[in-house]
Amino acid sequence: MPTYESLAAFRRQWEKLDASQQAAFRRALAVFVTNLKTGGGFSSQLRIHKLANTEIWSLSWAKDGRALFRYGGQIVPGETHIVWEAIGTHSEAYNFKR
Repeated sequence: MPTYESLAAFRRQWEKLDASQQAAFRRALAVFVTNLKTGGGFSSQLRIHKLANTEIWSLSWAKDGRALFRYGGQIVPGETHIVWEAIGTHSEAYNFKR
């Protein structure tokens, strides 16, 4: 099972999401975790892509919902570790402050 942590910015932004937005992210997260566990790449519905010239990746959880993450050092040997950086609308997620 992948491990994860979230930055303070992500947690602050998470609290600002309404219940339906949080539910949409959780649905996308279930697909994301399944993809990580199977190792076969990511589902196209998540529209995951790496941001240019960074170590940050973007995951789409709704039409205008984005979550930014990066890969961290392994906590459990052999398991992927994810660091959640930011979450919100497209403009909010891409203008986050750590």
